[in-house]
Amino acid sequence: MRIVVSEFISLDGVVQAPGGPEEDTDGGFAHGGWSHPFFDPEVVGGAFAGAIAGADALLFGRRTWEGMAAAWPGRAGDPFADRMNAIDKHVVSGTLAPADLTWSNSTIIAADGALERIRELRAADGGDLLVMGSPTLVRALLAAGLVDELVLMIEPVLLGGGKSIFPADGALRTMELVSTQAAATGVQVCVYRPAADG
Repeated sequence: MRIVVSEFISLDGVVQAPGGPEEDTDGGFAHGGWSHPFFDPEVVGGAFAGAIAGADALLFGRRTWEGMAAAWPGRAGDPFADRMNAIDKHVVSGTLAPADLTWSNSTIIAADGALERIRELRAADGGDLLVMGSPTLVRALLAAGLVDELVLMIEPVLLGGGKSIFPADGALRTMELVSTQAAATGVQVCVYRPAADG
C-alpha cells in the first residue's frame, strides 16, 4: 500500500483547522474554517474524490478521527460520504478504547509502536492508505520516510502561525512535483513524491 497524505495548506505552511472555527483552537488559533472561501468543487473536490477512490483504507491521528467520526456518519446518501463511512479506518491513539469507535469500520493502532504497525500496513498488498489532516501523525510519517505521496491543496492565504505537517528536524528531503492543477479560487493542487535521489 502507498501512504498518501492529502492536506489543505496555507501559503505559510499551516494545516490547522481548515474545516471550522472549533475544529482545533490549540495555541489560540483563531482562523478555523479558513479553507472554505477557496473550495472549488471541480479541482479541489476532484482531488479529494480521486484520493478516496484510490484508497483501500484511511489513516488518522486521534483528534482528526474524532472530528471526522462526529461529521461523516450523518451525511449518508452522498457518494463521497458513503465511501467515507464504508472504507476501513485506522486511528493512532493512546487513549481511545474499542468502545469509543462509533464510526463504522474503525480500528485502533496503539500509539506505542504505531510506526511499526503502519510499516506493516504499507508493506501489505492493496490500494492507498490515505491520511487527511492529522498533522502530528503526518510529521512522524514524513520523518520516518513513510510518505509515498503528498497531495497539497495550497490555498492563497497567510495564517501567521499554526500547526504544520513538516518535520523540524533539520533533515533535507527532496520531493518531485508530479502534477499541479489550478482552481479558479486560486488554490494550487500539487502532487509530490519523494525524489529517487533524495
